[in-house]
Amino acid sequence: MTEHTLTVAGVAVDARHWIGGRRVASAETFTDVSPIDGHTIGEIARGTAVEVAAAVAAAKAAFPAWAGTSRAERARILHAVADGVEKRIEELAIVETTDNGALLRSHRRGVMPRVAHNFRFFADWLLTLDREDFDTRGHSNHVSWDPAGPSVLITPWNAPLMLATWKVAPALAAGNTVVLKPAEWSPLTASLLADIAAEAGLPAGVLNVVQGYGSEIGDALTSHPDVRRISFTGSVPTAKRIAESAAANLTPLSLELGGKSPLLVFADADLDLAVDLAVEQYDNAGQVCLAATRLLVEESISEEFTRRFVEKAAALTQGDPREEATDIGPNIHPRQLEKIDGFVQRALDAGARAVIGGHRKDGQYYEPTLLADVAQDSEIVQEEVFGPVLTLQTFTDEEEAVRLANDTRFGLAATLATGDPARAERVTAQLVAGTVWVNCFFVRDLQAPFGGSRHSGVGREGGTWSFDFYCDLKNTVTAPNGWHDHG
Repeated sequence: MTEHTLTVAGVAVDARHWIGGRRVASAETFTDVSPIDGHTIGEIARGTAVEVAAAVAAAKAAFPAWAGTSRAERARILHAVADGVEKRIEELAIVETTDNGALLRSHRRGVMPRVAHNFRFFADWLLTLDREDFDTRGHSNHVSWDPAGPSVLITPWNAPLMLATWKVAPALAAGNTVVLKPAEWSPLTASLLADIAAEAGLPAGVLNVVQGYGSEIGDALTSHPDVRRISFTGSVPTAKRIAESAAANLTPLSLELGGKSPLLVFADADLDLAVDLAVEQYDNAGQVCLAATRLLVEESISEEFTRRFVEKAAALTQGDPREEATDIGPNIHPRQLEKIDGFVQRALDAGARAVIGGHRKDGQYYEPTLLADVAQDSEIVQEEVFGPVLTLQTFTDEEEAVRLANDTRFGLAATLATGDPARAERVTAQLVAGTVWVNCFFVRDLQAPFGGSRHSGVGREGGTWSFDFYCDLKNTVTAPNGWHDHG
């Protein structure tokens, strides 16, 4: 234990950066606070351009050897990282719950096992990348995936470790080295990941973790000439700044941004299923980019849908996320709570009606809220709230449903509840979204493409799409019978 070690729910977490295979302190720190009860967790190293330069230099120095490591060996090490995650699921779960307020039972049973799966999936997928050669007028064509180089990965606070490893795992599998910048509101499990990776035998410099405020170190990360890939999950305004910064070096970007996704409920839907899907949008206190926050319900069933929704939502338990019975925990930060309440109060002032909720509670908790009587062009319908706030609108036919669903600047996801397969096919074909769920929600297979349209993002990751991004694809064309006989 050192002076830089925090004890979080009995778990030791190093609060320094991880650069070049060793811990590095900073001259200044920032305070990490738990959203559960507002207690100070500890002081975290506050990075600057100096630490960024050191991390990128370490990644650059480690790249040739890691890129030259065989696929089989890279896969073996990533499986070892997954083993390390599985051994520490309980520790990772309680640290992340303390740090970002998400449900402990979800971390134990779903999120942290999925973190391990992220590493295993991309380790295995790496070994399937060979494509058959093809012929062009007798010339053979061979496609290969060459590691691109040092990659900067900037990740959000709502599902810190899972969303980080959606990026870290394929980047490392591809043969790239990584500089990971976790969100300052939830920095702790990234530090634990560095420990796990080192214990698994990942060479020094292949994974680096730099802590700090995005605005202070973001430009240094994204404008660095030695960075070959940038992947970011977060807000549209921040993505625009990153794109401007990366433009000087033409650094390729993958951007997974906000959403204002619809849930379309048709009169022929299983109404109990539709209500369950709607209430599920309060998961993680509404802090889910994919959440279907706009409930679009066919007018003929809207009254019954609303009645059942209110009844179901009333049964949710809000409170300490460490308790097994809790369904909704706190929001991440006082600033985020202010933002959520501002959206709701402005909507109410503009004439919206709170069917349920509409108020903040003690601490950093916000009531699950459903707002009706909202205009399509209103702020509450058009802008991402990122809290437990849904809106309810009605439609009379498919055409109006699709028009309302597509009438935002976003296009991340959409959810559809209907009992008619033909309708599902017609409607999904018209929806602008990177992912459409029909009679289900949040089912994600890593071999599928993931990303958003319009202002919800640029590019796709998952399966081969991840390797297409994190690699430089090369086609080698060889002439027939073009070899000299060297005896």
